[in-house]
Amino acid sequence: MTAIKICGITRCEDAELAASLGAWAVGFVLWPRSPRHTSLDRVREIVRVLPASVEPVGVFVDPTVEEVRAAVDAGIRVAQIHGNPPAIAVRMVRAVHLAADGIEPAVPDDTVLLDAHDPVRRGGTGTTIDWQRAAAVARTRRVILAGGLRPDNVGEAITTVRPFAVDVSSGVETRPGIKDHSLIRAFIAAAQAASTQGTYGIERT
Repeated sequence: MTAIKICGITRCEDAELAASLGAWAVGFVLWPRSPRHTSLDRVREIVRVLPASVEPVGVFVDPTVEEVRAAVDAGIRVAQIHGNPPAIAVRMVRAVHLAADGIEPAVPDDTVLLDAHDPVRRGGTGTTIDWQRAAAVARTRRVILAGGLRPDNVGEAITTVRPFAVDVSSGVETRPGIKDHSLIRAFIAAAQAASTQGTYGIERT
């Protein structure tokens, strides 16, 4: 079963719906320059209503150790890092993009988030990537596939790439940070219908 992450969460009702429909993770953007940025106080509020089976993921750009530590204290269990990872003992997923001969940065990580390259917005752009090339990456490591996914294309993306997980943000929104519940339902239903059998979940350490 392909895992599902709903990112750019800013409201309890959106996180609760995603969890009730079987989402593996919800993402909180903790980079102040993002239109989906949310506060640690809001993270605490939302994490309290999530079942233990749902992973709260903090999304960072070049974070400091102190920023990640504060997020962990607020309930974040996985750090999604765009840019340079800090030296801190926390589960991390690094964001990468397609390069001519693989991915950039060329990290050795077993699990990566593969997204469209945008050095300014760092994600949430609504831009799809080359799924055939993404499939080649997914054959060698666990890929969390992001970039322009929507209810009407996530099934094809899963069938083509066979990723560990799919990650959606703008594709289920009415505006940045505000999710459309009908789109969340449609996205999760389409992803689940297209999913192949298997195990998923980032190993706890």
